[in-house]
Amino acid sequence: MKVINLISGPRNLSTALMYSFAQREDVTVLDEPFYGYYLQNASLKNKHPSQKEILQTMELKEEKVVEAINSLSEKQNVFVKGMAHHYLTDSPSFILNWENVILIRHPKKLIASFSKVIHTPTLNDIGLKKASELFLFLKKNGKTPIGIDSDELLKNPESYLIKLCNLLDIPFSKKMLRWKKGGIPEDGIWATHWYGNVHNSEGFALQNSSSQPLPEHLKPLLEEALPYYETLKNNILI
Repeated sequence: MKVINLISGPRNLSTALMYSFAQREDVTVLDEPFYGYYLQNASLKNKHPSQKEILQTMELKEEKVVEAINSLSEKQNVFVKGMAHHYLTDSPSFILNWENVILIRHPKKLIASFSKVIHTPTLNDIGLKKASELFLFLKKNGKTPIGIDSDELLKNPESYLIKLCNLLDIPFSKKMLRWKKGGIPEDGIWATHWYGNVHNSEGFALQNSSSQPLPEHLKPLLEEALPYYETLKNNILI
């Protein structure tokens, strides 16, 4: 059995991918298991929705989260939906034993969507810089991750997921293309703040956030994020 570790930023289609893998009978999905550890230990400029409840209900020690994931993977494949910036160390060696997938989205779309919930995000909040650093760490250690672009996935979800499953050495299932409206039991307690689009969907679909304008005050953040996006886009895509 294996751990499929999705390294993403927020508002990247990561929840839809988690829902997709949750439709498989041979996979257990975990929703951002390092979130509590991150909130407990990161230097945050913005308070997160449901932050108090997350800290009260989630495991806060990184090593215990890793132990739980590895234990689950002894029985079944595990899909970990995670945020790049939830990894606070420069060299999280435990991910070298996992099948890593980095998911990217153009930062203009990402930032415009993210700012609807957290109005003044920073570069650390959106995860692109950290995702770039994790890519370099994995490549240096001979574990270059699979890279996927949410915009490309949406053009032909079935074809793209077939490619992804082939690279992961697992069979593709058409069940991955559809899910019922509403949440899934594995949703984190923050779902009410972030997962509205996915809860109203029944499969992969272009969201309204893809075309919303970028607020003027966030244009410097876009310029800061673009080089990290370009590094990833030019190096790791299917």
